[in-house]
Amino acid sequence: MASARKAAVEPRIRLNRERVIAAAVLLADAGGLEALTMRRLGEHLNVEAMSIYNHVANKEDLITGMADEVFGEIGLPSHGDEWKTAIRKRSISFRDALARHPWATTVRDSGTNPGPATLRHHDRVIGTFRNGGFSVEKTAHAFSAVDSYIYGFAMQEKSLPFSTPEETAAMAAIMLAQLPPNEYPYLAELTADHVLKPGYSYGDEFLIGLDLVLDGLESMRDTD
Repeated sequence: MASARKAAVEPRIRLNRERVIAAAVLLADAGGLEALTMRRLGEHLNVEAMSIYNHVANKEDLITGMADEVFGEIGLPSHGDEWKTAIRKRSISFRDALARHPWATTVRDSGTNPGPATLRHHDRVIGTFRNGGFSVEKTAHAFSAVDSYIYGFAMQEKSLPFSTPEETAAMAAIMLAQLPPNEYPYLAELTADHVLKPGYSYGDEFLIGLDLVLDGLESMRDTD
């Protein structure tokens, strides 16, 4: 009886900004940003929704903190690697983080008050390009090109109605059956001769495209 009474009056875990943001990330991972409301977040944390405002100023501040949490998961480019290798590793880590948190593709880092992990990440990426021989202007071009590719690929991948090679093959077979070859010859050819090959996965296209982007940036860097 005494132990039961002790459990009943056991104090709640103290709420702080880190716990609020971590819980918000979990809710968004499960249901997207549309599922994230202060009321649901309060229920998840077992607190009144108004008490959350002691730790985040508003919904925008909460989402900025969530974005910073995602940037904190991305591996920073190593100063020990050549720039192309460093950015390639970082890009793969970035794509993996977006796959874990699909909602983050629509948030990006456009907040007016980015968090420390976001700033640290951006500074390291910029430094990697600068130390790799890119001018300030070309660094801006390179940063934009790489991140636009990563975000764009992640958004495209998220929108696909399949996620495994088996689902891809099944969907491609259905599409091929509905494609008159005389009307859509190249689409039918691509589907039959590429997508329907055993083991095809759309996700494998990421590294091919990334290397094309990096090779193009290297060419730009070396052009006056």
